[in-house]
Amino acid sequence: MRAISHPIREQLSLVGVLHALSDPVRLEIVRSLADEAELSCGKLAVAVSKSTLSHHLKVLRDAGLTQTRAVGVHRFVSLRAGDIEARFPGLLDCVLEHSAST
Repeated sequence: MRAISHPIREQLSLVGVLHALSDPVRLEIVRSLADEAELSCGKLAVAVSKSTLSHHLKVLRDAGLTQTRAVGVHRFVSLRAGDIEARFPGLLDCVLEHSAST
């Protein structure tokens, strides 16, 4: 099985994070993960196909917003809130607060 790569904290860019958060589906995924410690990819309640969900999860992972771990054939996703907060203080809280009202 191929290892799942994630950028290190120092590689996170504001442009990459904001781009990942600019899509409504990805924003919904981030909101869901903010409420849970970790979710199975199959438990993410978004109205897109599996292949589209995989694409959105890859964009979030590549931007450094999420961490994915594999257990057998299952994938579990969590929000890298600590890394985002350390790199861009207050950004994630602000985005989540304001996206909840839209």
